[in-house]
Amino acid sequence: MPESPGSGATMAGSKMTATTMPVAQMLEIDALARRFGGLAALDGASFAVARGRITGLIGPNGAGKTTLFNCVSGMLSPSAGRVRFDGEDVTGLAPERIVARGLVRTFQVARGFARMTVFEHLLLYGQHQPGERLVRALWPGRAAREHEHALAERAWQVARRLKLDGVADRLVTQVSGGQKKLLEIGRALMAEPRMILLDEPMAGVNPSLRLEIAEHLARLRADGMTLLLIEHDMALIRALSDEVIVMAQGRFLARGAFAEIAADPQVQLAYLGRAPAPEAH
Repeated sequence: MPESPGSGATMAGSKMTATTMPVAQMLEIDALARRFGGLAALDGASFAVARGRITGLIGPNGAGKTTLFNCVSGMLSPSAGRVRFDGEDVTGLAPERIVARGLVRTFQVARGFARMTVFEHLLLYGQHQPGERLVRALWPGRAAREHEHALAERAWQVARRLKLDGVADRLVTQVSGGQKKLLEIGRALMAEPRMILLDEPMAGVNPSLRLEIAEHLARLRADGMTLLLIEHDMALIRALSDEVIVMAQGRFLARGAFAEIAADPQVQLAYLGRAPAPEAH
C-alpha cells in the first residue's frame, strides 16, 4: 500500500496514540448496503468502531467510504442493513436527529455561506438552536439573552481551540482553505458531539496546517472523543490511527494496526490491483 507524500510523513516517527484503549463499541455497522440503480455503492459492509479511539477508514477510490458516511449520518437511507450508535438503532433517522444523539460528520468540501463570518458560522451550528424568533418566543427577556450569551461563549471557546479566533470576524470567503477545514471541524464541535465522522479533513491543506489539524484531532481523542477518519495520506493515517479499517468494493476488507494492514496481501491487491511479488530466497 503506497504512502502518499506530504507533511504527514514528519509525524510517522511518533505515533499520536491514546494512553488507554477502551474496548466498548461506539458505532456498529451491520450488513449496510446502498444501491443506486444497478450499482452497489455499499454491498453489505459490517464493522464496529471502538469508543474513544481514532479509527482510520481507508480504501481505494470507489470503495464506498463516503457513501457509508452518508448512510450513517442520515444523508442517505441505506437499502439494507443497520446502524447502531452507542447501542441505539439510528438506521434511517433524519440527519438532525442523529446529530442530536451526538453523532456528527464533516464534509470533504467545506460548506459555508458567502456573506457570513467565521464566528457567525459557528453560532449557526450551535446545539439547541431553534432560531432567534423561536428562542425569544419560548424564553423571553433575560432567558433569551442568557441562551444567546451561552451560545456565543461556546462559539468563542471553539474558535480559540482551533486557533480561528484571529479570523473570527472575516467572511468565510476571506479565509484560507485550511482555515475552512478547521471551521468544518468547529461546526461539528458546536453540535457537542460524542463522535465525529471526518471526511478527508486534510485534503487540499498546506503541509504546516495539516500537522496542526492532526494535533487538534489527537487532542480531541485525548478528551474522550471518538473519531472515524477517511484520509488518503497514509502517513497521517499511520501517525493518528489507533486502528485502521479497510473497505473495498463496498465491503469490509480488513482491520488492524497500520503495520498489519500495510503488510496484508489483500489490502495491497485492493490498492495496487495486483498481488505483491513474492520475496526472493
